[in-house]
Amino acid sequence: MSKQKKRKVILARYGLIVTGLLMFAVMIVFSAGKIVFTLEGKKWREVGEKETVIRDRVILPKRGNIYTYDGKLLATTEPLYSIYMDFWADGMVKDTLVKYVDDLSKELARKFPDRSALQYKNVIMNGWNMREKEEHQIRDNEARGIEKRVSLRSRYVKILRNDISYVDLKEIRTFPFWNQRSNRSGLIAEERNARKKPFGNLANRTVGSVYKDLDKGGASGLELKYDSLLRGVPGVKFRQKIQGKWMDVVETPAKEGWDIVTTIDAEIQDITERALREKLIETEAESGTAIIMEVKSGEIKGIVNLDRMSNGNYAEGNPNAFSYMNEPGSTFKTISVMVALDDGVVTPTDSFHVGNGLYQYNRRWVRDHYWRRGQDRGYMTIKEGMEVSSNIVMSKMVLKGYEENPTKFVEGIDRIGLRKQLSWDVPLSGIEGTSSIRFPDDKDNYWSRTTLPWMSFGYESQLPPIYMLMFYNGIANGGKMIKPFIAKQFVNDGKIVKEVQAEVVNPKMSKESTREQIHEMLRGVVENGTARVVASDYFDVAGKTGTAQIAAGGSYANNYFVSFCGYFPAEEPMYTIYVGLRKPKGVPSGGGMAGMVFKNIAEQTYLRKVHLTVEDCKVDSTLQK
Repeated sequence: MSKQKKRKVILARYGLIVTGLLMFAVMIVFSAGKIVFTLEGKKWREVGEKETVIRDRVILPKRGNIYTYDGKLLATTEPLYSIYMDFWADGMVKDTLVKYVDDLSKELARKFPDRSALQYKNVIMNGWNMREKEEHQIRDNEARGIEKRVSLRSRYVKILRNDISYVDLKEIRTFPFWNQRSNRSGLIAEERNARKKPFGNLANRTVGSVYKDLDKGGASGLELKYDSLLRGVPGVKFRQKIQGKWMDVVETPAKEGWDIVTTIDAEIQDITERALREKLIETEAESGTAIIMEVKSGEIKGIVNLDRMSNGNYAEGNPNAFSYMNEPGSTFKTISVMVALDDGVVTPTDSFHVGNGLYQYNRRWVRDHYWRRGQDRGYMTIKEGMEVSSNIVMSKMVLKGYEENPTKFVEGIDRIGLRKQLSWDVPLSGIEGTSSIRFPDDKDNYWSRTTLPWMSFGYESQLPPIYMLMFYNGIANGGKMIKPFIAKQFVNDGKIVKEVQAEVVNPKMSKESTREQIHEMLRGVVENGTARVVASDYFDVAGKTGTAQIAAGGSYANNYFVSFCGYFPAEEPMYTIYVGLRKPKGVPSGGGMAGMVFKNIAEQTYLRKVHLTVEDCKVDSTLQK
């Protein structure tokens, strides 16, 4: 065989060997791939995902808004930003920072004057100095072969004490040095959602509050009561590395919370708050509440709860309209008279002897407010007793009809609907927001021989202001007692999901003849009696005063709760108002204190509705009584 042929044979054999080896290598790769992508594919895909995907991050939903009846924002959610600097930013240069730090500090001091320009400069330069110390520590550790990790505190230095709005964020991004890309300026804006009240503290206790961490939800008021609707439903996202960059990928979108449209009228709310605050300051009272509702609809248009703070100022604190659990005093007399008239025990013209204002029953004295004068007033009718708020007339009236059967009297109160336990738009605890009226057979509450007469003029029972408002509004509403409410509409994605109508507590509180007689008596209280100061030049008022001693330690101290509840205009009622003041200084007067707040609220609200000023009304004879 020639050398050339031998060479061809060798090359052919070599080619076969190489081809065989290549085929064998392909088979190995194929087999390995099969193992990886079939038998162990799931395992390795999971490993891959772990390297490129961070899963299951919560997307917090936008909390729903709370509105006034006409669409003004009472509470909304807006982003706020905490401002930091990262002094390890890749493109940050010391010389550039030093060049612009004075100008930056001056702009910050101008915009946020809680620090001086020098203080801002110190904060910023201290951050840079901290970075240099950290760099030195890192180099020193490397030189000494120490693997201990250095904590880089200069990566996250807070510059502004308080969080700022998006508008302010846009502005500070135009400031010297911060007007660069973030990798050069080191500017970090950490976003969080915060609750904002555009009207400030208006209806603050009713609207309520949320925790600073919005994810924890509502803390009080409507925010807490309807938290499950307002908070929305969280979504889910994951971060994925795509072409070397981390990006958010939404897996399940968050669902925004529902909006709530309330019955509150911002202007009436403001009128109510100003009127109550002025009287609280004048009388140095401990606290007070004022509520105004529409007669026909049951919608609360204004509700104010003010407590005196430790600094002497008044602010929204407790839900007094619902949580005041005082004995109501003489505003309860209207309830007693309604029961007695309905049962046929008396008529408005029936009279009882009141004498000099002192009456002893079962070794306890019942006193009328004039008893110290020693004046003998002889006999007084039921109507007159209501007008001058006689405790003796009320006591003798209920003893005449119910002394032998006090259960029947309490059943009459029950018949009106005042012992019903109701729920409200504001979250409460314990007995708050409920009536507490004794029943003779109730083993938990001691019933004595004097309970009945004392109950007739507003002691031995507890009704929060909201119940008294509801009762008087029922008289104004033709005998139909409806529950006052605040949350009117629930809106989801722009559509009304639920619209609330007033709950009817009692369609007929009493006989119509009884209601009409009560109505005339309440007008008489304002025209001839204890509420003469409440009378208005612009409309007639019907209502009742109340002055009750506050029990403390099993006895009655020299502290009072004064109140007035009524409605206007008396002939065609539009609004019912309740006002209560706790522990005012001076001579306690339901008419002169609470009644004057009522008058102020009523007149301003009425004038607002007819679009006239007080001066216009004074010269317009058509508005005179």
